[in-house]
Parts: sequence; C-alpha cells; structure tokens
Amino acid sequence: MRLPKYLALALLLPFSMLSLYALMEVGYLGIFDYHRHSPAGWQVFADLVIALILVLFWLVPDARRSGRNPWPFVVATLSLGSIGPLLYIVMQREGNVLQDAVAN
Repeated sequence: MRLPKYLALALLLPFSMLSLYALMEVGYLGIFDYHRHSPAGWQVFADLVIALILVLFWLVPDARRSGRNPWPFVVATLSLGSIGPLLYIVMQREGNVLQDAVAN
C-alpha cells in the first residue's frame, strides 16, 4: 500500500464517522439545507460540487483505463461526496495510474 492509499484511508475513516454523525443529527437533506441560508453556504456548496465534478473527470477515465467499473464510485460520489473518490483510491490495485504518478 503506497502513500495515496494510506492518505485516503487516513481521511476516509474519520470523515466517514463525521458524515455518519452529521446524518444522525440532521438527516441527509439537513446537510444540504444548512447551505441554503446564506451566500457563504451557497459558495461552499458550489465549491464542493465543482471539486467533485473535477474529480469525476479524472476518476472515470482512470477507472476505465485500469479495467475497473467507474459507476459504483460515480454513484458514491454523487450521493456521499468525497467518500466516493476516497473509496476509489483505497480500493485501487497496485501499479495503478494514480500510484505511478505519485511514485515518480
């Protein structure tokens, strides 16, 4: 397991716990509702959407290039946010494009 996997795993576990806590406190729609009350919330939500779209533009071709089905990770990204790409990195096979890029 190389650095990207360790980093993704180190982020995935506490972020998943934080997300679960937020879901228990306010529910799935409550997470989105929080952002609609001010322009600052709109900006943060728009920034997250843009960032995740950019990640998907990397994730889908990378998954296809490595022979993986990208759609479970696309669905996870659209429904769970950053958890989808983090899972993708944690579940990567050795010698994948992302790992080779970081290693060089």
